[in-house]
Amino acid sequence: MKARLVWLILCCIWGSTWLFIKLGLEDLPPFTFAGIRFVIACTILFVIIRAKGFQLPRARSDWTLLLSTGLLSFSLNYGLLFWGEQYISSGLAALLQATIPVFGLVIAHFYLPGERMTWPRIFGVVFGFLGVGIVFSNQLAVANGKALAGCLALVVGSGCAAYSNVLVKARGQKLDPAILAAGQMFVGLIPLLIVGIPLEGNPLKFHWTPIAVLSMCYLAVVGSVIAFLLYYWLVHNMDVTTTMLIALVTPVVAVVLGMIVLHEELNWRTVVGGAMIMSGIGFIVLQKRRKEKVELVASA
Repeated sequence: MKARLVWLILCCIWGSTWLFIKLGLEDLPPFTFAGIRFVIACTILFVIIRAKGFQLPRARSDWTLLLSTGLLSFSLNYGLLFWGEQYISSGLAALLQATIPVFGLVIAHFYLPGERMTWPRIFGVVFGFLGVGIVFSNQLAVANGKALAGCLALVVGSGCAAYSNVLVKARGQKLDPAILAAGQMFVGLIPLLIVGIPLEGNPLKFHWTPIAVLSMCYLAVVGSVIAFLLYYWLVHNMDVTTTMLIALVTPVVAVVLGMIVLHEELNWRTVVGGAMIMSGIGFIVLQKRRKEKVELVASA
């Protein structure tokens, strides 16, 4: 029950980050925006680590995991997402980001013996992904070569995020969530700033409006520190393919927040697509419960 509650909280948090990214990008350039977000979040996480007396990992394999997953999940995923969204609609970006559980389903099959692909899982993920497609079906046109490149960037970034999540589940079980999140962010923010500052200029000269500051603080504290602490706790306590289904729900949360905050219109696509997403996820959860009951009876 606790894991399901954390899963729902993460859907709400990461669904809200789309709104704050959109608001922040009106005043701040993408790569440095993402990099500074993780500088703030990483600083807070290291304070938490120091206050709780956690020991940094000593094994070479742990540092290799932090290095590889930090580059995959933060440098490549976020860098490609922010770059690609310059050339395509936010709806198309949300759809492409929702391929994370599709990639995760396949990758987990080869890395995690307990999370093999099954027809119910495949059906649930694909049905939910089609639901995301319906929600944003009016925004899916690709206008030109740069838009196509943006689409490819987001798909590659989603694959990187899925691979990172599976590696953490397979090899990072002994690492505390704070160590995982802080180590990955520290590794990931360096390439973002190395690319961002020369291209986008001195951060002190950016247009730091109140909305930009609010967006940065929300994304750093809620969307990064709190969210990733919860997420890596969840990875330790739930199937990684189930945790990645969050990527199917966040676009719908983003649409609802857009209606509330930005007064965007509710239409049939949101209702039908949202119902398909919930049905796909519900199908996976019910099949998992049925399997657990069968195994429980068999072992009795």
